[in-house]
Amino acid sequence: MASVPSLASSVNQRVADALASALPEAGGADPLLRRSDRADFQANGILALAKKAKANPRELATTVVEAIPTGDLIKEIEVSGPGFLNITVADGAIISTLAARAADDRLGVPLNASAGTTVIDYAQPNVAKEMHVGHLRSAVIGAAMVEILEFTGEKVVRRHHIGDWGTQFGMLIQYLLEHPHELDHKSDSEVSGEEAMSNLNRLYKASRALFDSDEEFKTRARARVVDLQAGEPETLALWQRFVDESKIYFYSVFNKLDMDIQDADVVGESGYNDMLVETCKLLEESGVAVRSNGALCVFFEDVKGPDGNPTPLIVQKSDGGFGYAATDLSAIRDRVTNLGATELIYVVDARQSLHFKMVFETARRAGWLNDGVKAVQLAFGTVLGKDGKPFKTREGETVRLVDLLDEAIDRASAVVREKAQDLTEAEIAERGAQVGIGAVKYADLSTSAARDYKFDLDQMVSLNGDTSVYLQYAYARIQSILRKAGDAKPAAHPEVALAPTERALGLHLDSFGELIAEAAAEHAPHKLAAYLYQLASLYTSFYSECPVLKADTAEQVENRLFLCELTARTLSKGMSLLGIRTPEKL
Repeated sequence: MASVPSLASSVNQRVADALASALPEAGGADPLLRRSDRADFQANGILALAKKAKANPRELATTVVEAIPTGDLIKEIEVSGPGFLNITVADGAIISTLAARAADDRLGVPLNASAGTTVIDYAQPNVAKEMHVGHLRSAVIGAAMVEILEFTGEKVVRRHHIGDWGTQFGMLIQYLLEHPHELDHKSDSEVSGEEAMSNLNRLYKASRALFDSDEEFKTRARARVVDLQAGEPETLALWQRFVDESKIYFYSVFNKLDMDIQDADVVGESGYNDMLVETCKLLEESGVAVRSNGALCVFFEDVKGPDGNPTPLIVQKSDGGFGYAATDLSAIRDRVTNLGATELIYVVDARQSLHFKMVFETARRAGWLNDGVKAVQLAFGTVLGKDGKPFKTREGETVRLVDLLDEAIDRASAVVREKAQDLTEAEIAERGAQVGIGAVKYADLSTSAARDYKFDLDQMVSLNGDTSVYLQYAYARIQSILRKAGDAKPAAHPEVALAPTERALGLHLDSFGELIAEAAAEHAPHKLAAYLYQLASLYTSFYSECPVLKADTAEQVENRLFLCELTARTLSKGMSLLGIRTPEKL
């Protein structure tokens, strides 16, 4: 692999060198180069430097311009206003740089020189409970961040912190003990996620009803919690059955979401049980946590409850039971000490921000987080219905995730069927799933994670506007052109002059690597989605203004096919990082 310097970085270097020779004391100063609508790039850094050196900015700018060679990279450069530089790059430089990108499997995107190990905690469903629309965002955002960071060379460890522990299991296990066939399967063949979930639902409702109506059962259920926490073998074996049944269901949903969730990465709350006592001991002995009314607490100056008194983080309750904080702190210890994490990312609902702020601060005080290890919450907003309120069914229930995904696939299949010219029914079904699931993921990822977004399927599967379907059709259209090209093959011709839409497309293609670095550093998959939408839009303009197969010369045909092919590869790579498929034909 060969990383390819972008045109922006090459131009920046030329301007910086000229600046250093015109104003030696400004050596290493940043010319502040950015894209511009007046030229390809504008450098704005000269004003501040001239002010500092008490020089006339326009004169300094003119001196800098005289020191910059033009020809191969920079076609023309002019001073504008009080000392801005407007820079236009040569057509040949655009195509030569893109040719270097096309020659590399990674499209010339460099690896991050300071890559480390990131543990991402995402997709955290609860055992014996149905996944609803609220579980969608953590899974989709987390999976995209895994792909983006891995592409930059980061070692990524996935962690699915499933809710698999707690007092509700006493009730479930006791009921299963007294009704041993409730989780039996209809046949020995593969069990569907639907069957597993309906078993769990039925058992949950029946045990809840008994727990609420029968005092003796309630007493037995509570005693069973004690057995579970003590690790009594029969109780643990029954608990494991709930976990296994739930996993059949979880994996069926993640499968539908076209996500690869590996068993080894599923480490639920129970996975940290053996560490809880020691975590509390370490916090208490170091003075980070103190006993208050029998409970082990951590206090914060800036965290106060409604009554104005400090609200502590409770690590251990006065009855000896452990809170979520004990598990979360133990997970941090494990991830830093055993997994060697240099960064921890928690993809968790914004409503849990206070909890994580307190947990991270506690871990810092205890020394588990430090300058070499940082923890961040990638907090996300709520999924809203078309009415702008939290998404519920007509009956006011939370919406089952499976129903939502099925409906998206149905809608998308209808769109694909309408446009399909030569697809079989099986192909329509396969593309319908790829388009429908892609639409759901893209709607989520094209909004900044922190914001709420409206779940509107009509909008999501639309062929127009900022949707994944628009991107998928742009990709499929390019594949169709490449199939029709016959003997003409994509080839870069730096000597061929470019039309304005070709230049715009080329400059955008060239900025892919910088965009990836930004999306990774800022944990911002929505920036990648915005880049891809702009890429598809620029391609659409190019396609409508520049005939590809009927261009004027053979060289121009090959050069335009080359731009088409590189656009398709960039779209495909970018969308795969978001977890979205790009069918060759639609």
